[in-house]
Amino acid sequence: MMKNEVKKNTSYVLLIINVLVVILISGNLRSPIVAVAPVLGEVRDALNLDNFQVSLLTSIPLFMFAACSVLVSRFSNKLGISKLLMYSLVILSFGLFLRISGSLWLLFLGSIFIGLGICIGNVVTPGYVKNNFPKQIGLMTGIFAVSMNLTAALASGFSVKIGEWTGFGWKGSLGIWLAIAALGFLVLSLESVFNKRNSDQPKTALSTSDFNMFRSAQAWNISVFMGLQSLFYYCLVAWLPSFLADFHMQGESSGWVFFVIQITMIPVTFCCPIIASKMKDQRAMILFICTLMFGSTMMFVFLKSQWIYVNAVLIGISNGLSFSLSILFFSTRTKSSMNAVKISGMAQSVGYLIAAFGPPLFGKLHDWDISWNSSFYLLSLAVLLMLYFGMKAARNKYVEDEDIR
Repeated sequence: MMKNEVKKNTSYVLLIINVLVVILISGNLRSPIVAVAPVLGEVRDALNLDNFQVSLLTSIPLFMFAACSVLVSRFSNKLGISKLLMYSLVILSFGLFLRISGSLWLLFLGSIFIGLGICIGNVVTPGYVKNNFPKQIGLMTGIFAVSMNLTAALASGFSVKIGEWTGFGWKGSLGIWLAIAALGFLVLSLESVFNKRNSDQPKTALSTSDFNMFRSAQAWNISVFMGLQSLFYYCLVAWLPSFLADFHMQGESSGWVFFVIQITMIPVTFCCPIIASKMKDQRAMILFICTLMFGSTMMFVFLKSQWIYVNAVLIGISNGLSFSLSILFFSTRTKSSMNAVKISGMAQSVGYLIAAFGPPLFGKLHDWDISWNSSFYLLSLAVLLMLYFGMKAARNKYVEDEDIR
């Protein structure tokens, strides 16, 4: 009797630890990158960076996602999920340390390791959710998305203040995330201990799978949808202050616009996976997302900065829905945790490659058309393509059942 009670208590503790793993891993997946933007001026002055070198600080991690996501998914079946997550935090921590070491080349090398560490976490976490919470995929995906966006919002809002509080300036602003990574590593270590004590819990090793994700039409639908919604987001992140300034909004006001977008995304990213996981398919949700996105681009074309905060809410809702739905597809459109990791790797590799071309094209079109209208027409086209691929991805079809013939 006593033994069963201890085992039951251990199971409850392990459940709490599993939830904390999801929260802490997701908290490390965006904030180390977002925290850079507010202190770019300090970094530029300290290391005498030119504009191209400054742009590398945000573009290097993005290209690492594109280059390494598929490789991570291919090697993931050789190790347990939790071990992979621990490795991701070690690599991320190493990169964070290098980035604040005060050398130009260590700054860029650190960005490479940061990109690789985050890439592993991005790819493997959906498999962790599917493996440990098979009946609560919607809820845990919501928690995952909220934690990612909340820490990103805090990173962008308090990055400068953290540097002042610590007394280390930009190094304090960027180095503080070492503590969050260390906390995640500690919780994963605790999980390993409790897993050994509780043999009734699901194993964290990935099942094996020889399925070629690149031969799945459904996998391509999900990947392109993931990429196009990321392109929309990163174009706005990169150019929002610039085009709002041209629309006669001051820098501080444009900061509040981005704040409204981020805050609006938080409740949406939590509720969307819970609701979507209970739907037979999500085509109605895709239509709703694309209608809002298309409407927001047209508001920029015809209204410029008028009704800007209403537009910010539309962007926050639509981007929050599209991002969390993309992540949910990794779990709900696969039959095993291994294939969840595989589609996560493919979608993020293909998706971030698509997204990486968005901001340069957006800016190049502005060089050609100073009104910014052509740039927003680009986003409108991306939304129409999102609608096409999203409607296909939202069908109740597993990637394993949609082979390309």
